[in-house]
Order: sequence, then structure tokens, then C-alpha cells
Amino acid sequence: MEIWLLNNLSTPALALIMVGGIIALALAGSVLVYRRHPALAEGEHNDMVGAGLGMFAAIYGIILAFVVVTLWTETDDAETVVANEATHLAQMVRDSQAFPPAQHARMEEAVSAYAHAVTEVQWPLMREGRPKYGATEAAIGDMFATLNSFEPRTEREKAFYRETISDINKVVAERRARITKAQQSLPGLFKVLAYGGALVIIPLTFLYGNKSTRVRLLFVGSVAALVGFSLLLVLVLDHPFSGGITVSPDAYKEGALAKFW
Repeated sequence: MEIWLLNNLSTPALALIMVGGIIALALAGSVLVYRRHPALAEGEHNDMVGAGLGMFAAIYGIILAFVVVTLWTETDDAETVVANEATHLAQMVRDSQAFPPAQHARMEEAVSAYAHAVTEVQWPLMREGRPKYGATEAAIGDMFATLNSFEPRTEREKAFYRETISDINKVVAERRARITKAQQSLPGLFKVLAYGGALVIIPLTFLYGNKSTRVRLLFVGSVAALVGFSLLLVLVLDHPFSGGITVSPDAYKEGALAKFW
């Protein structure tokens, strides 16, 4: 459901629905509570409510901060993995220039097939949260087959041959890391704490008394807006390959790889 929302709604639309919805529900809840219990406006229990709200807000703030920082780190790591994979792929193109023309052409063909498979086949699947290895297996097999069919003779060829082998192994490792990150999501317990905490914090604001309806609603709406934007950030960062704010496949179309497009 989360991935569907991210892929079918723009980030502004999600913000309007999620943040606006939370604010609307919070304001409606506050009005209903005060209509049913008008004595709350006297602020008789403000000391107790304030202490409880402050304690819950501190705990919830720490949880949200931890979740957001963790997700931001995961997103940054995903971008690094993609950049590293594309870099090693481009380096293979450069290193294979030291090979005989036939092997170099064959290696470029395999690298081109790999880059197209990643961006045109794997990427849409990663956006949907169901990446597969199979799309790039044939290209990886061709890369290794090219090296296995070539026996370097000069010291120059041997040096670049070793570098190319190292680059292929790194591409395979980064591919696994990329696909793993595309499958990862925030653990269920953290989701319960992040989203469930909002169900505790926001209703507590209803109990804080103030005779001014405008001030009271402003207070409730501000807390709801802050919680709403935080939860929106959690939703967006939880899936780095889905939605409007996402890791881009442009790295596979730049530098030495640009000639394949």
C-alpha cells in the first residue's frame, strides 16, 4: 500500500492528503472533545496534561528522530551503492580498452546490455519493491565469458585484465547490495512506534485547556502538522527507489556509459 501511494501520487499530493488529513482529524477531534467536556476550557488539569504531554513528546521525538536519521542514512547508502556500481561498470569499459579489439567490443556490448537491463528492467521492479536478479544475469555471464576467453600476454594487458576482474566482482557485489536495499523496509515495530505514537500525542493535546478556541485549535493544529510532516518524511524515506523523491538511475547513463544511450 505504501509503495502504491508513493508511485501513484506526487509528493505534494501525499503531503496534502497525509498532513492535511491529520490536521483536519486533530482539529475535528479537539472540537468534539470540548463540546462533550466544556469544563476542559478552564484548564483545571493543565499541569498534569502538560507534564504528560511533555514526557510523551520527548520520548516520541527521540523515536522519530532515530527513525528519520536511520532512513536517511539508508537512502544515502542506496545512492552510494548505485554510484559505486555505475563507477565500476564505467571503469570496466575504460580498462577493457587495453584488450584486443574483439574482446573490447564484446566487453562493451556486455556492459551496455547490463546498463540497459538495470535501468529498463530492474529499476521499474525496484520501484514496485520486487527486484529480481535475473534481468542482469545474462550480461554478467557475458562479462565473465569475455574474460575467460581472453589470455593476456603483455604486462600491460595483464594489469588491466586484473583490474577488470576486480571491477566485475565489485559490480556483482554492489548489485546485490542495491537489490537488498530495494527490498528493505522499516521494521514493523518501528512503524508501530512511529505511527502509533501519533495516536497518543495528538489526542493528549485535546485535553490542554484554554478559553480561547482560536488559541486552542492553533495549538492542536501545530502539533498535528509537525507530527504529520514527520510521518510523511518517514513514509518517503522508507522506500528510496519508489515515489517522487527517489534514487535515480542516471548514474548508468553518464561518463563512459553515456555512449550506450
